[in-house]
Amino acid sequence: MEKILISACLLGEKTRYDGGDNLIEGLMDFTKFYDVVPFCPEVEGGLPTPRIPSEIKNGAVVNKEGEDVTRYFEHGARKALNICSFLGIRLAILKDGSPSCGVHEIHNGRFDGKKIPGMGITAAKLQEKGIQVLNEQEGLALLSELLEKQAKKEMKQTKEHGPRRK
Repeated sequence: MEKILISACLLGEKTRYDGGDNLIEGLMDFTKFYDVVPFCPEVEGGLPTPRIPSEIKNGAVVNKEGEDVTRYFEHGARKALNICSFLGIRLAILKDGSPSCGVHEIHNGRFDGKKIPGMGITAAKLQEKGIQVLNEQEGLALLSELLEKQAKKEMKQTKEHGPRRK
C-alpha cells in the first residue's frame, strides 16, 4: 500500500510546542487508502516537547527568546525528506501555520498571533523535491473525495454482484 506522511500533531501525538496536539480525528481514515507515517520535523530535528515557540523571521527560525533555532528545523526537514525518499512517499498532509509544516501560511515572526502567506521549512523542502504537500483542510477534502469514490465503487459492485459476504 502506498504511504502518506502526516504531521504527527494532526494524528493526536503530543508534539506541539506547548505539549499539546492538533488532533483531527478524521485524518486517521487515510489508513483505508494509505499506510500512514506520522512525523514531527521539530521533534525529529532535536527540539523538546514542550519547547519555546518559534517563528520564521527574515529567513531564519527564531524562538520567542530570540535564539536562532534554524538548524533544528532544517535537520527535521532533511529527515522528513529522507523518510519520504526511502519510503517512496509522494504526498504529505501538514499542519498549516507551523514554521516547519506551514503549507500556505506561517506566523509573521512577531509572536503576535498573526499569520502571513508563506511556507514552513519542511513543507518547502518537500515541495521542492516534488512531494505534494497539503494542509489539514485540503487533506480532509482529499479524504472526502477518496471516501466518496470508494462508496460509489462499492455501490456499483453491490448492484452488479449482490451484497458482499463477510
